[in-house]
Amino acid sequence: MTPDTTHRNSARPRPALWCARAACVGFGLLAFGCGTTPPVREGAVDESPAYTMVFVIHGDGNYHYHDDDGNDHAADRETVAKALAIARDSPRAEVMIFHESERRHVLFFIPRHDGRAYHYRNGRLIAESSYWRDQGVAPFDPEVRLYHAFSAGRPAPPLRLFLYFGHELPELGERGYDVSYPERTVTIDDLADGMEAMAGDSTRFDLVILGTCYGGTPRSIGAIASCARYVVASPDNLHLSYFDLEPLRSLDDVARRGDVASFADHFARNAFMKLSDGVQTGVSVAVYDIDLVHPFVQSVTGTYNEALLATGSRADPPRERCDCAEDARYRLPGIDAGVTMYYRSPRFGRQRTNQEHSGWECWRVRAEADSSSASPGTAADPETTPGS
Repeated sequence: MTPDTTHRNSARPRPALWCARAACVGFGLLAFGCGTTPPVREGAVDESPAYTMVFVIHGDGNYHYHDDDGNDHAADRETVAKALAIARDSPRAEVMIFHESERRHVLFFIPRHDGRAYHYRNGRLIAESSYWRDQGVAPFDPEVRLYHAFSAGRPAPPLRLFLYFGHELPELGERGYDVSYPERTVTIDDLADGMEAMAGDSTRFDLVILGTCYGGTPRSIGAIASCARYVVASPDNLHLSYFDLEPLRSLDDVARRGDVASFADHFARNAFMKLSDGVQTGVSVAVYDIDLVHPFVQSVTGTYNEALLATGSRADPPRERCDCAEDARYRLPGIDAGVTMYYRSPRFGRQRTNQEHSGWECWRVRAEADSSSASPGTAADPETTPGS
């Protein structure tokens, strides 16, 4: 940030000037709030980055939790801090970090920016900007604009990663994902559109990491298939600690070798081991080779969408989540193709005896339920803690 070099007069201003000064400050804050892409401050960084990491970290919701010692944690802010540390310690990388936070106000009525963007190149902070998250047709338009402003037309490095951290992204147009914008809908398709706009025509991110609950569904993987080569995601609940980011410090070697598949497996295996050591709930982390899983995704799309759209007159919709392999309609040839799965059953509950998981999470309609009523059902997330 640019240091404040304003010289302040030590004399106390006359009382008559206080209102005028307050009005100017308020007007200035409101005027500044109209901008969505502040100027980028370039630094003297000559070496071309070998790889790019783009972080989008959602924080407009309940991301607070308490550890075993009673300490309060804000999961989204801790993830931002870890991403910033990775950016500073990556001398051959270009890193863009977007933190989507809740709308707040100054003096109770002046709105504050609800987005914060950081741009690092070769370990140096090049730009830090605040922005409005509602300035666009689609939910991720502000991040897309800043991404291109930061890139400034430079050719993309040969290795590109995209990482999203937040709650489960709805597969239908459900409201309430952003607490600050309760009427706005956010879906996995919106994220895919934003990723495509960043990746550019006919190109894909080499690796996409979805740090959300239920990212490994045919619908979600199919939505981002056009802009990803490999995806690391959890087909089930994902604990608040998210995925461990430490493997990202070894991307220099990956960029030299070009072996994205091996790195994706290493990242997933490391995340699985870390989570398994720290939680009693089930742990599931999968790697999806998009080109290889495409036939299976296509073969179950109709069945999955039918179950996704199942309706019911009760508050409890007539559908439930399951391992796709548990339902004969999804258990088709090729279900295992292109999926590397790391799974440990929960230490308690009815699923504790499960020894394996297909890597795919599906919706099935319960046989006893009446699926003929007229209003769309919305499945409740079985895990109400943040990070789902």
